[in-house]
Amino acid sequence: MNFCYCDSQKSFKDCCEPYIKGLKNAPTAEALMRSRYSAYATHQADYLVATTHVSQRALHSKEDILLWATCNQWQKLEVLKSTATTVEFKAYYLDSNKKPHIHHEFSTFIKENDIWFYVDGEYR
Repeated sequence: MNFCYCDSQKSFKDCCEPYIKGLKNAPTAEALMRSRYSAYATHQADYLVATTHVSQRALHSKEDILLWATCNQWQKLEVLKSTATTVEFKAYYLDSNKKPHIHHEFSTFIKENDIWFYVDGEYR
């Protein structure tokens, strides 16, 4: 079994893949955040743009998202804390020189018309 990139211990096809493929909507802010991490790991820039709140999309170009997704090797996701509308996490990755990094973020999400969107994040 191929475990999901989001470290849920579920298979990718039973975890984040249905969200990324648009087969169903993420039911919580945390599920959306996990699927967005998996989208970075699988280079799904269209999904990342689509799940960014419309008020913030102009700040995130598809090209920049795809570049960051592809130039890094995504290693592990650690969810530290989540509420109904926020998720604090650490994303571990190797850069193009194989140097390890940790992206520590406190993210905010909003639900509109039963669909969750990423609004913004504060780097820690």
